[in-house]
Amino acid sequence: MATQKRFIAGAICPRCAEMDRIRSWEQNGMRYRECVSCDFFEQLPIEEETPPELETRISRPHEDQASQPDDLQTVRILDPGQQH
Repeated sequence: MATQKRFIAGAICPRCAEMDRIRSWEQNGMRYRECVSCDFFEQLPIEEETPPELETRISRPHEDQASQPDDLQTVRILDPGQQH
């Protein structure tokens, strides 16, 4: 039976920076990842803890997030029919 290779949605290749080009599969106790756009190839033993996470559009830090304050403010929704 052939091993099925699956694309990792949103993954960015660490070599060519193309998005949605990384595919992954497991075979003989190893986990493999490769880019279909360049020569990036990585193999990791499955026994290893979690493999390093590939950067995705979700995990990539935004410049906006760094400038946002850590304190949160409550938003109060007012009922226009209710008089105070």
